Amino acid sequence: MEEGHRWVLVKKPSDRDAWSPTLSSSNTGSNSGSGPLKIRFNEPAKYWTDALPIGNGRLGAMVWGGVPAEVLNLNEDTLWTGIPGDYTDPNAPEALAEVRKLVNEGQYAEATSAAAQLSGEPSEVYQPLGDVKIEFDDSHTKYDKESYHRELDLDTATVTVRYSVDEVEFTREYFVSYPDQAIVVKISGNKPGRLNFTASLDSELHHRSYANGKSQIAMQGSCPGKGIASESLEDDDYPEGIQFSAFLDLQISGSMGTLHVLDGKKLHVEGCDWAIIMLSASSSFDGPFINPSDSQRDPSSEALSTLNSIKRFSYSEVYSRHVSDYQNFFHSVSLQLSKSSKSSIGNGCNLTNNCLAGGQKQSISTADRVKAFKTDEDPSLVELLFQFGRYLLISSSRPGTQASNLQGIWNKDIHPAWDCAPHLNINLQMNYWPSLPCNLKESQEPLFDYISSLSVNGHKTAKVNYQASGWVAHQISDIWAKSSPDFGQPVWALWQMGGAWLCTHLWEHYTYTVDKDFLRNKAYPLLEGCAAFLLDWLIEGPEGYLGTNPSTSPEHNFTAPDGKPASVSNTSTMDMAITREVFSAILSAAEVLDKSKDILIERVHNAQQRLYPTKISTDGTIMEWAKDFKDPEVHHRHLSHLFGLFPGHTITLQKTPDLCKAAEKSLQKRGIEGPGWSTTWKIALWARLHNSEHAYEMVKHLFDLVDPENPESFEGGLYSNLFTAHPPFQIDANFGFSAALAEMLVQSTMQELYLLPALPRDKWDSGCVKGLKARGGVTVSMCWSGGELDAVGLWSEDRNVTKRLHYEGTSVTTTLSCGTVYTFNKHLQCVRSHALE
Repeated sequence: MEEGHRWVLVKKPSDRDAWSPTLSSSNTGSNSGSGPLKIRFNEPAKYWTDALPIGNGRLGAMVWGGVPAEVLNLNEDTLWTGIPGDYTDPNAPEALAEVRKLVNEGQYAEATSAAAQLSGEPSEVYQPLGDVKIEFDDSHTKYDKESYHRELDLDTATVTVRYSVDEVEFTREYFVSYPDQAIVVKISGNKPGRLNFTASLDSELHHRSYANGKSQIAMQGSCPGKGIASESLEDDDYPEGIQFSAFLDLQISGSMGTLHVLDGKKLHVEGCDWAIIMLSASSSFDGPFINPSDSQRDPSSEALSTLNSIKRFSYSEVYSRHVSDYQNFFHSVSLQLSKSSKSSIGNGCNLTNNCLAGGQKQSISTADRVKAFKTDEDPSLVELLFQFGRYLLISSSRPGTQASNLQGIWNKDIHPAWDCAPHLNINLQMNYWPSLPCNLKESQEPLFDYISSLSVNGHKTAKVNYQASGWVAHQISDIWAKSSPDFGQPVWALWQMGGAWLCTHLWEHYTYTVDKDFLRNKAYPLLEGCAAFLLDWLIEGPEGYLGTNPSTSPEHNFTAPDGKPASVSNTSTMDMAITREVFSAILSAAEVLDKSKDILIERVHNAQQRLYPTKISTDGTIMEWAKDFKDPEVHHRHLSHLFGLFPGHTITLQKTPDLCKAAEKSLQKRGIEGPGWSTTWKIALWARLHNSEHAYEMVKHLFDLVDPENPESFEGGLYSNLFTAHPPFQIDANFGFSAALAEMLVQSTMQELYLLPALPRDKWDSGCVKGLKARGGVTVSMCWSGGELDAVGLWSEDRNVTKRLHYEGTSVTTTLSCGTVYTFNKHLQCVRSHALE
């Protein structure tokens, strides 16, 4: 609508705004303990993990906030080493036969050695784009350190830096626009003509940078055509890698100030009021099957076209478009947590309790809040980390981008840890755990595009390496959709279930969205190929069950009966759990799509009945391997044998109580130590067991501030910018935390809905969560106080849904008519309904 000469954008109400509690005056959804969703620093970054991440799914930057000199580390998600590869090995069948023979003979150490012949080439490597460098005049060396403030506002996806120099307050704003596909920085002072700086572009990759006219810097370069140097190749023999271009455009206030070129490749600003930097970047990557040398894309033309398009808008318009687009996703879920006022008695005036005045509380750095968490257990910091995970997912995975890698999109190193490659034995999957329950289903599109690419190469790998139909993918992949085994030891390199685990996300997407077109056109063909491979991969064992050979439990060795260390045997529990999940998914999908009589489905149905069962060890834990091998590392970081509990659905309190008891003992045996992603997996596992005490214990364990100078002293934990640590940084635990927290509050199947199943009532005495998603296309909002449910709102937008609700021993079956919001009290009685706006 138009109001005078201003346009007012009227947005559709978000899911978090569709319901509010009216049943209890004791809880209206407010939370006096909650603060703004901001990550704060009172000084510039000293380490990369102090910098603040911004991104639009494709472009990313890390903001250091330096005063005399600012650096923005840049990323573009298609910059990888290498070219499309051949992911087949014609010698694999012979090696496979030898490994299987040794396993059948019980020679597990020898089988492990022989399995090295099945390894492939290493994955390619994710590369940093470069750096924007901004050097200010000498006066900035004397800035007022007490005035310095740097923050990331999750509500607007904007980083702000403020500080004073000689009574002039300087402000910088940084964001990455998805609608306009550019990194944008505005620098200003509150007094005229006081802004002076020099801007440049640089990169560790092979490149050249130069002034492009009077107000632009161009940078053009290339990624290596091979990730790891080979002595057999001369420099001239390396294939052409991905080409890239970046353009930095600088605008200054028109009333005063000058802008000119320095050294042919820098831009120098003098005496202006404000300056706006916009950066666009593009590459020649045209999909995983096109060699960069054959690409028809012109990255320079694309990047310049982007800049020309954005210049049609004012800065305020660009910022408004960015915020509106971002909040359309971020505002779908809100979370507020409070602890009981009684729990604060005797705690004294800690950093984050209400003893502090508002201004004092606002000035506390996030790092100090993490340090204090072990004593004050501030629930609002839990809220912040939950929403930070959602922020990172929106900022690193959008329709049309690449799938979020091991560090999302943020990487500063030519040789990053683990190559930033997608790891398919937990890490890539964990990246997308929050997308459905945390109301960000659109973020999954890059994952599904990636699975489709993997299936193409995976068909070739399955046919040549294993003489099997369908498609397969192993543990580590890259932008070229590498489907073959990794290079290295079988304990991590030999694992044929990566593609199968990914396929469970396809069915999960349907269970949450009930999108039949997606199921028919996207998910089902991929599930068919995955199931076809699994059927051919399964081998009948001596007990008449179907199992796998060779088999590993990811990254975990065992001690063979002869006392030798080994990793290769047959029929690991995880292999079977993933196979069950895929078979269950395709059988259910076939029923929905009226394909239950297809030959493949009949084969799956018959095989499902014969899968090797999950067994309990002599010590009462879930067996990790088919035989009760001795475990030389009982506190191992992976929890592969518990896949059936989470993220799978074959171990449940309702249907398999004995296995749940064994799973609980398994978790106790593993202990609480482990890297960040292991910690968040344990939160989700304990939540599935409805064990709030242990789930919260793992939540608390994650809040351990990692010292970047001594990361080896830590296992898991958080960096000062709330990035999660392995160490080093891996983004999976950021995503895993958001998903696990949602699991503590809401659990569901297509028929059942469990409310507050693992709520730590003494820690989060009161609270509200709005906009979470449950299976069956249901949105869930609810508030509680005194540790007890006050009210819950449920609705389905486009279909009628029948659900059985569960809370504290009470169960009620209800039907939700589409387009109607229903409110239930703590007794699960429907007390109100209204139309969904």
